[in-house]
Amino acid sequence: MDLYQLLKYFGESETIGENPEAIEIMRFYSREAQKITMEINTKYHEPEELKKLMEELTGKPIDGNFGLFPPFYTDFGKNITIGKDVFINAGCKFQDQGGIVIGDGALIGHGVVLATLDHDLDPAKRQQLHPGKIVIGKGVWIGANATVTRGVTIGDHAVIAAGAVVNKDVPAGMIAGGVPARIIKPIS
Repeated sequence: MDLYQLLKYFGESETIGENPEAIEIMRFYSREAQKITMEINTKYHEPEELKKLMEELTGKPIDGNFGLFPPFYTDFGKNITIGKDVFINAGCKFQDQGGIVIGDGALIGHGVVLATLDHDLDPAKRQQLHPGKIVIGKGVWIGANATVTRGVTIGDHAVIAAGAVVNKDVPAGMIAGGVPARIIKPIS
């Protein structure tokens, strides 16, 4: 199984942990992500250098005016897609095996967690993982220390309040907050 097949497997699979070959490849790319994020986080880099390191981490070009304030953490890297003019603030943690898509102009606040995997609830199957892609629309603003869980889509121009735990989709143009997050009001 090559990286393309692994990414396809993650994108289509309801369970990760039943295929030993996929697990070994996942671990290989996780170690690669650790090396790259260590480089990002342990010394100063000019913005263009950070952009290149993120391209190496994701395996994809990053267009436009990308901004990142380290430290930044991810445990895979290859399932992150970043749109144009995205800004990611300090201390963010992306668990991206299930896939993370960040739309153009999105702003990701300090300490945001994007978690695309859940462990199985059955104790006998606890090592199995259930992936779900997180999609962040264009112009979304996610406030500091918010957490977005697997399978959630945040619509274009929505705002997620600081500290929210988003476990359900948020429609475009809405403000959501709380634990668990709920729709507060439309953006006027």
